[in-house]
Amino acid sequence: MESKNHLAKLGEMWRAIFALQLEQVVDVLGAFDLREDGEVLQRQLNGHLDGMAGSYLGPEFKDDEIAERLQKAGAKFTLLSYDQMIDQTAQALADEKAVGWMHGRMEFGPRSLGCRSILGDARSPTMQKTLNLKVKYRESFRPFAPAVLREDVNEYFDIDTDSPYMLLVADVVESRRKAMTEAQHALFGIDKLNVPRSDIPAVTHVDYSARVQTVHQETNPRYHALLTKFKHLTGCSVVVNTSFNVRGEPIVGTPEDAFRCLMGTEIEVLAIGNCL
Repeated sequence: MESKNHLAKLGEMWRAIFALQLEQVVDVLGAFDLREDGEVLQRQLNGHLDGMAGSYLGPEFKDDEIAERLQKAGAKFTLLSYDQMIDQTAQALADEKAVGWMHGRMEFGPRSLGCRSILGDARSPTMQKTLNLKVKYRESFRPFAPAVLREDVNEYFDIDTDSPYMLLVADVVESRRKAMTEAQHALFGIDKLNVPRSDIPAVTHVDYSARVQTVHQETNPRYHALLTKFKHLTGCSVVVNTSFNVRGEPIVGTPEDAFRCLMGTEIEVLAIGNCL
């Protein structure tokens, strides 16, 4: 009996030691990133938001590598300056074009958060249907989520807190909603669904809700700059943000993936790094 108690205590001791060592290993590994080329870099935290760095933890591609890969894939593109890329992409969004947007480090997790995204004009009453049928190849009623400048979020949604990972749901504010007429209330099915519910109809669900992503200058300055320029052009700081893929396929991970998605869908503009 005494021997069994001794063995049980030894077992508890070793389990505790193993758990402690495992926790230390996780702490150490969590401070480093493994790049696609095998290089290990120590992670720098952003200082005041959280340790996830906006979830932008995956591989990235520099402009010279992007250009080389696109040339080999047979793509026709122009290498722009940073400002030219922001200006021309924002104008494409303002012209209600579907934009494939890839830059920086790939998102880690279940959401595209502005580095491997398909973007559209949230003001467009046809954008939801267009992206579903011509880009995502799925049912036209499928909803999309909004991306909004963090500093403007409470101007559009009944929320005034950070939601960088597109996890929080909030209602569109009353001042932006559109009341339905009696004739519209009498509609049924898809016809009723297609009635604009607000001045950002592409991201407003039938119950006036939306799953919001707040865009922060600290974690994704290029994405933030794009929305800021779009606001300058249109007066609106909200865009549609959906994952850069088609139904049944993973999110694009490389420039070649993005180019194939462009050629196989009706995406109208592809922006990868500074290559347009």
